[in-house]
Order: sequence, then C-alpha cells, then structure tokens
Amino acid sequence: MDSILNVSSTKLAAGAAAVAAGAYYLASRPSPIEPPCPIDHQSVEVKGQDGARISTRCKDGKLLEYIYDDVTTTYEGFQRGIRLTGGTGRCLGWRAAPNEPYQWMTYQQVHDRALRFGSGLLEKGLSAGQDTFVAIFSQNRPEWVIAEQACSAFSMVVVPLYDTLGSQAIKFVIEQGNLHTIVCDVEKKVASILDITQEVSVVKRIVVMEKISDDLKKRATSLGVEVMTFDDVEEAGRRNTHKAVPPRPEDLLTICYTSGTTGLPKGVMLTHRNIVTNISAVLKHVEGYLCLGPDDMHVSYLPLPHQFERSLHVMFFMTGVQIGFFGGDVKKLLDDFRELRPTIFPSVPRLLNRIYDKVNAGVQGSAIKSKLLEIALRSKSAEVKRGIVRRDSIWDTLIFGKVQNLLGGRVRAIITGSAPLSEAAMTFLRAAIGCTVYEGYGQTEANAGVSFTIPGDHSTGHVGSPLTCNLIKLVDIPEMDYYTKNNQGEVCAKGPNIMKGYYKAPEKTADALDEDGWLHTGDVGQWLPNGVLKIIDRKKHIFKLAQGEYIAPEKVESIYTGSPLVAQAFVHGESLKASCVGIFVPDPEVLPSWAKNNLNMEGTMHELCKSKAVRNAILEEVTSLGQQRGLHSFEQVKDIHLHPELFSLENGLLTPTFKSKRTALRSTFQPQIQDMYKNLV
Repeated sequence: MDSILNVSSTKLAAGAAAVAAGAYYLASRPSPIEPPCPIDHQSVEVKGQDGARISTRCKDGKLLEYIYDDVTTTYEGFQRGIRLTGGTGRCLGWRAAPNEPYQWMTYQQVHDRALRFGSGLLEKGLSAGQDTFVAIFSQNRPEWVIAEQACSAFSMVVVPLYDTLGSQAIKFVIEQGNLHTIVCDVEKKVASILDITQEVSVVKRIVVMEKISDDLKKRATSLGVEVMTFDDVEEAGRRNTHKAVPPRPEDLLTICYTSGTTGLPKGVMLTHRNIVTNISAVLKHVEGYLCLGPDDMHVSYLPLPHQFERSLHVMFFMTGVQIGFFGGDVKKLLDDFRELRPTIFPSVPRLLNRIYDKVNAGVQGSAIKSKLLEIALRSKSAEVKRGIVRRDSIWDTLIFGKVQNLLGGRVRAIITGSAPLSEAAMTFLRAAIGCTVYEGYGQTEANAGVSFTIPGDHSTGHVGSPLTCNLIKLVDIPEMDYYTKNNQGEVCAKGPNIMKGYYKAPEKTADALDEDGWLHTGDVGQWLPNGVLKIIDRKKHIFKLAQGEYIAPEKVESIYTGSPLVAQAFVHGESLKASCVGIFVPDPEVLPSWAKNNLNMEGTMHELCKSKAVRNAILEEVTSLGQQRGLHSFEQVKDIHLHPELFSLENGLLTPTFKSKRTALRSTFQPQIQDMYKNLV
C-alpha cells in the first residue's frame, strides 16, 4: 500500500510539474512575428516589363529611391547620424593595441577629423570635385572611414585597393585610375606601392597612417614620391580648414574594382544615389522590425574595400549606430565580439558555418550532450517554423546561451549575403542565436543587393524577394535549357541602385548592361510560387567559394594544362565549399615514361590514374605551377581525381569547338567530386 501511495505521489508531483512547466511555457512564449506582407505573395509581376517582378512592399507599384527625404548622398547620411546622436554619440571604436580596451570617437569628432583631413588634401595640392581620385589601401580602421568621409565631403572619388587583387591588378588600377594619391595603413603596403612605382610613374604622394622607416622614405624620395603622415595632412587642414563641397546624388562616390572575371579587374562606377537608394530599400524591407539606432553596435571585420561592408557602414551611419573595428587578428575575432557585444551581425557563410561546426564538434564524444543539443535544436526549430524567434527559453538557458555569448549575447539580427548559407546552418543559427537571419543576394554592380528575405519568413533555400529599389526579371538561356516559361533564367535587375558602368570599359559595360538598363548578373535563378528568388546555377563560368572569393576556372585550367603531365583539366567549386577540386586527364604520351623515371612505376593509364602516388605527384606539380603563375591559394585545387580517358565529342564532354561542356563534366564526375569534398573535411 505504501509503495502504491509513493508511486502515486511521484506521479502527482511529476504531473503538477508538467502542468506548471506547460503553464509557464504558454505564459512566456512570445507571439509569432507577423510578416510585412503575405509570405505566399512577396512579389508581383509588372505589366509590360517582360515578366519582371517588383516587391509587394513598393507603394503604388513604384520603386523606392530614398527612405529619408534629407538623405540623398552618403555625406547627408553621415550628417543625419550626427543629428540623431546629437554629435556626442559614439561613432568609431578601436583598440590601440591588442587586449587593450576600446577607445571611441563621437560622430562629431569623426566629422571634424574628416573635414580637417579633406582640407589637408586640398592644402597638399588636390582639388575638390569629381576629377580627383583618392585610393585607400588599408585594413579596416578609423582612418579608413575618416579618409572616405573626407573625400565625400569634398566630392572626391574613392578607389579602394586590397591585397587579394594581386600586384599586377593593383598596378593596372593605379594606371587606369591615374591614382596620384594613395592612403596606406602600414609600411608593407607603402613598400608594395613603391615597387609598382618603379614600373609606373603615376603615384605622386602616399599618405601613411603609421610610422615607416627612414630607408623607405628615402626610397620614396628617390622615386619622386612624397610621403606624408595621416596626422600631417590633418594638421595642415586644421591650420586652414576649408568649407565642405558636398556631392550631388548623381556624383560618383567610388570606383570599386572587382576581380570576378578572367583577366584584369573591372572598375564598377557607383554613385551616391546608387548606394543610398540600395540602403534605403534594405531599411524599408525591415521597417518596423529592425529599427536601428544609437544603442546598436556593429563589429567591422568584413573587408571595407568590398561593397557589402561599405554599404553597411552607410546604413549604420545614417541611423547613428556605433561601429567598433576588430583588432586585426581574425583568430581573436570572438574576443572583439565579447568586448563590443554587437546587436547586428553581418557575416559571410564561411564564418557562420564555422560557428555551426564549432558547436557540433563541441558535443562529439558525449552521447548526453549530443542528445541534449538534438532535442534543444528540434524544439527551438519548431518554434522558428511557427514564426517565434527568441532567446529566453529553457533551452537558451541550458544550451544555447553559451553559443549566444560567443557573439556577445546581444545579437538581434544576422545579415548574410556573399554566398549561399546552407539550410542546416541557417536553421541552426535562427534557433541557437535566437534572432532573425536575413539573407540577401546581389553583386557589386548593383551596389550590394537586389533581393532580401523579409522578416517573419523563416523558410530556407531562397534569397528573398526583390528589394524595393529594383525590378528583377529572368531571361531565357537556351544553351543551358533554362526558360522563363518554367520560371527559370538569367537573373537581371534594373533600378536606381544599378551601376553607371565599368570605368573606361565601354565594351564590358555593354556586356553587362543592355540598352534598356537591365543588369545581366550571369546567375541563373528560379521564381518560387510565393514570389521569392532561388539561385540555381551560374551562366558564366565563374563561381564563388564559401568565403565569397570569385574563381575563374578557365583561367586556372589554362595554367594547369601548361604542365606536360596534364592534357585536360576541369576545375570545380561550390558556394558552400571553401576550396576547389579538379578532374585531370594526364597526357597519355607523357605519363607512362614520367611515372617510370620519377616514381619507378609502370602500368596502363587506368592503373597509373588509380595510383595515390601519381595523384599526389601531379597535384604537387600543378600547385607549384600555379604558384609560379601567380594563382592565389584560394584559386588552387586542393584535391584532384585522375581520369584516364580524354574529354571528347564522342563521350559528350567537349563542344564542337572543343570547349569543355561544364554542365556535362559536373554531372559525369559528381560522385568523384563528392568523394573529394568528403576527403577534404
């Protein structure tokens, strides 16, 4: 009898606890996020525009240009930030040295320094206006912003430079842009510019942010280049401060060079109007859901020379957000997050996937931890599907709080867009970080974005609906069997955010912009039934890796086939992968004798191609050749499969003009490609 009573008591207690837990859950559970438009109807077709679609958030079917009447240029955007913060709000933060606390400048202080620096440039011989181009060659830091704001205040044009362009490309940019003035951060970059100056006598002055050696100064003098410090230029402006010469909306803000194609980079010409309309559209897209202001914090670590980060700065300045710069060491990035505690977290799939992988790796080896994570993720993912996003559930306390604290514990929105984010990682982040994850799609030629997911839509596998600043349409690609009648085709965009063209490259501009002003992106998209866009392929033979770097495979292949060992090569990459892999056909006339002489091996082509020793030797050979020919590490294949039979018309792997049929090659060797990526994990 006692035992029965005890069991009954236990059951009663458990039942009471369950009821209490259920009551607490129902009481504490927040309401689902109501989307700004029906999720099943996010864009509509525009009559007379060849099937083009427009966001349902566009008022009266008209594209939005400016969300704020007083902000039509980036200069006016920063002035708005000053007004919002009263000038005293924190604007830019930085560490003077590793592990030191952050120091801050206010919005007014940044403006004053920018005005002094711009005035100093005028004192050093530059002129205000659109004929003056100033290059910035620096890592993210306050002086980058001060220099850019200075150029904006005096209607000058900024030309960012960055290391991964490569020395030959930087030389080309300096020549094409006739860049007399370059602002550098450190001695190493100054030296690299002087190396180029030995071949091209265009550069007249270098402004350097940090101290450099006397020897480097002497070298600069011998080359006819004046070197001055950032502080010296500011001081010259302080002694004689000029009145700002603000830009007009149609004025160029920047020429952003992109290495997204074979050959030399192209200079994308972007106006103040291009950028402000694009940012206005993003703010309109999240209006009423993500209200930015002086209490918000952004950690600037994505490269400022790329338009994604620069556009974010424009958005944050016009809303008075605080921007803290990372310390310069990516390995210590999470330390900066913990210190600054950002509320907005723009990122790229490579880093977001690392967070996802880090959490999964942390529970490996423990059945209990793995099971708890599985249950927690399943529970919160179910909430997300119902439109509930939060970080105050029991699972946040037990499991996900530690993940959230990796990023400082205050993130309320993640923005990603340089490459697709895997559906598993997207679902994990929404559940684990407990915030909305926005995914966008675009390219430099459209300033940054042309589509964006809406608040409240927690589905995955697409890049949202058109931004309110542009139309999107699809165009038939018969050679790839993509047709608009099937809601598939090349993605094209048109609106005030689209570039003016490529600098001094009318033929390339004509290839990208048609007579009606449509930008042809080269990406293949598909309209889903609810009016959102899904990217399904790439028209041009260029692809992005997970970290956002462009790869031109034909360029890489042409280098690799320069090896006597390689008759044919097919380089493959994917936007969810961090590296390239390759399918190589060794030269049947060369490989047998080479293997005998160098590896003491004999056999048929089939036997030699199966040999790990042969594969490793050829991989080493082409990697070395790639280094000699100037390939970046991210362009090099990290694994290869050797195929004994030549690509040909007969086996369907070559076109009649003897070009590789990339779609057929990818399909034919998909099992080998998957195996290589598994081996690289």
